[in-house]
Amino acid sequence: MTARSAAPRRSFRWVRIPLKILGAFVLFSLLLVLIYRFVPPPVTLTMLLDPNGITKDWMSLDEIDPDMPRAAIAAEDSRFCSHHGFDAVAIAQAMRHNASGGRIRGGSTISQQTAKNVFLFQGGGFIRKGFEAWFTMLIEAIWGKRRIMEVYLNVAETGIGTYGVQAGAMRYFHHGAGKLTRAEAARIAAILPLPKKRAAIAPRGFTRRYGNSIISRIGVVQRDGLDSCLK
Repeated sequence: MTARSAAPRRSFRWVRIPLKILGAFVLFSLLLVLIYRFVPPPVTLTMLLDPNGITKDWMSLDEIDPDMPRAAIAAEDSRFCSHHGFDAVAIAQAMRHNASGGRIRGGSTISQQTAKNVFLFQGGGFIRKGFEAWFTMLIEAIWGKRRIMEVYLNVAETGIGTYGVQAGAMRYFHHGAGKLTRAEAARIAAILPLPKKRAAIAPRGFTRRYGNSIISRIGVVQRDGLDSCLK
């Protein structure tokens, strides 16, 4: 074999290795998403990296008070039932708001947050956002909206070392998420963006005002059928 003919073979080898890695990742991610379509995720990277420990208790969506997913939709993603994982309107609004200064606002949907919470880690910039987009497309296609909401409400951080609305309800209100009042559901939804800094008990300032606004918006979600995909 001449040096000239061996060169293309070496070049192809360097192309083949990344392709194999990419193929393995695609197959592994598909398998993981398929498994979690039926099996509750046992733990997430966010939980494992939490120095405060892990308190969680899985609860099916059928058992959670319906005002809790309505509160999540009202607070986090009003077009949850109508988009396919990404809300272009919310992203554009967030970009305009952030460009004007003030409190930073995100444009992530509940689907994107679920993908990040279950399969990835907090932070990471554009690289993590790329993986987040991939997993968001997968869960939208394989899980569907009910499963996405169910997983979201069970893995979202609801307090220091506390994950899921069941554990959050027990921590703050001393009863399960199946018996939440509308005000309690709104308070949990109000702390979801910053669960380590906001309190669901005797909330003050912005958290209190935000929770009160969510209470009224829960009624809008129910009246306008913005939670229709969960029924």
